[in-house]
Amino acid sequence: MVWVLLLLGACATDEKDATAKMSPEEIYAEAKDIMKGNIYDKAIVLFDKLEGRAAGTPLAQQAQLDKAYAQYKNGDRVAALMTLDRFMKLNPANPALDYALYLKGTINFNDDLGLMSKWFKQDLAERDQMAARDSFEAYKELVTRFPDSKYSPDATLRMRHIVNLLAKSELKVAKHYYDKGAYVAAVNRAQATLNDYPNSEAAENALIILIDSYQALGLTQLSEDTQRVLKASFPESRYFPASAPAKPAKKSWFKFW
Repeated sequence: MVWVLLLLGACATDEKDATAKMSPEEIYAEAKDIMKGNIYDKAIVLFDKLEGRAAGTPLAQQAQLDKAYAQYKNGDRVAALMTLDRFMKLNPANPALDYALYLKGTINFNDDLGLMSKWFKQDLAERDQMAARDSFEAYKELVTRFPDSKYSPDATLRMRHIVNLLAKSELKVAKHYYDKGAYVAAVNRAQATLNDYPNSEAAENALIILIDSYQALGLTQLSEDTQRVLKASFPESRYFPASAPAKPAKKSWFKFW
């Protein structure tokens, strides 16, 4: 591996291709070996050469996927997503398409949401949500088209967290409007939270904001109707501190669509 790195490093001053006498298989092996050392920029160079050298072959297709991963690990999210989109467009029947979708979802997931350990330390409401939505769509396509894929269980869990965080973001806006006395706007955003993310963790608080906003607007009947909905959906809600209802029935698995 060392001699290949030295030759690649000399490419800037020497036009001679260090891989000229290497077979596609040898180039691929070297690129994978380099990746193990986290030297992603050098691996990307080799994957590029392999794509040109073995164009149209399964090895070149695999090199595209590996290059996308290397670009992602090298901090070039945009290039990685472009590589994946090109791969999926050119190879719609490739057996690794499920992995491509999973990687696409994960790139956007990490970019917008951060590492899993940091999920609830970040404020998604103050961040661009486009990447999170793109991540969700990629995971959704994966689990819909490839339900038996080994990547689908993890994608399903990630989808659930994305939904909860997006709902939390919407709810934060509703609470902001309520605190500012913009009760109509608070009602609209709370209703949007319930409509878009009905089974999310934010649903209970969205109903509470609706109740309080209706009360503030003098819409007593709507407030009472919403209280009944809250009571039926969350009988142990903190909104009813004096009550001690039976534990609610276990909910079915999260529904995304």
